[in-house]
Amino acid sequence: MVSGSPPYIEICGRRIGPGYPTYIVAELSANHMGRLENAISLVHAAKEAGADAVKLQTYTADTLTIDSSAPPFLIEGGLWGGRTLYDLYSEAHTPWEWHPKLKAAADDVGIHLFSAPFDPTAVDFLEDQDVPAYKVASFEIVDIPLIEYIAQKGKPIIMSTGIAGLAEIDEAVSAVRSQGNYRLALLHCVSAYPAPAEEMNLRTIPHLAQAFDVPAGLSDHSLGITAALGAVALGACMVEKHMVLEKDAGSLDAPFSLDPQELKLMVENIRALEQALGEVHYQTSANEETNLSFRRSLFVVADVQEGELLTEDNVRSIRPGNGLPPKHIKEVLGKRASKPILRGTPVSWELLRR
Repeated sequence: MVSGSPPYIEICGRRIGPGYPTYIVAELSANHMGRLENAISLVHAAKEAGADAVKLQTYTADTLTIDSSAPPFLIEGGLWGGRTLYDLYSEAHTPWEWHPKLKAAADDVGIHLFSAPFDPTAVDFLEDQDVPAYKVASFEIVDIPLIEYIAQKGKPIIMSTGIAGLAEIDEAVSAVRSQGNYRLALLHCVSAYPAPAEEMNLRTIPHLAQAFDVPAGLSDHSLGITAALGAVALGACMVEKHMVLEKDAGSLDAPFSLDPQELKLMVENIRALEQALGEVHYQTSANEETNLSFRRSLFVVADVQEGELLTEDNVRSIRPGNGLPPKHIKEVLGKRASKPILRGTPVSWELLRR
């Protein structure tokens, strides 16, 4: 654990960390399907759903790989099996000339927009766009020179851990801090598309936060919103989820993305969950006060004459809670009544002879 690093990061004045509302990021990825109007609609939809930020990916097929059909460049299995990396990234990339338009659209509706750069030229381009933060994608966590270059910009960095082991995460975190940048958040991420529920291992999130003294969250590729809610319950400060306009439109990431209505539902459930989590609290709440009367207590359940012995036949623990607490039953039984007592009278010490 590194002492002195802040318990939160800040993006556009919005604090992200323990004790602050979960920062919710809508990932556009390839779900614009090559149409600028779709990308702008996704920005608007993310805002309407209640997300805090929209995230892009900044690369071209040529900056990310090479055009080759040799075996290492062929995808085996999964959603994109049989395609080459170059072919996939050519279809999936967000054209760089869209970035200023998407940034303007985000600024117009009041939602943060940043991106994941995949090489130094993308970092330089995004600096010109004045993005407020950077994302390091899960597969780039081993590119230490790239991470160092991003860190040199001094902006907040959100890093997905993906398939990295603990030592690799430590190396990447050290690379950021070696540049004097401590504005770092880590996202637990299962790099499977979609990610099976049984492989999510959400308990990794609080461990990441403790091990590296950073805000931690979830980059979620699982189906639905269950994992996102579980992550927040475990202390996630940030949730990133892919978003698509229509799930049946055929976009590359649609199978593990949320449509606008689903994203809105996730945001609403996260906000409700945050309220429900509250704090450690054992006192009676204001809404519970009126229900105190429904607790059990000791009552006289048969008429008793003055001087008569109180027994299990005429005193019982029942609802409501107007009498002595049931823990006093042994002290009451065997005592004699100090005066006549009608059935339905709550037991009090004044009714017992001393």
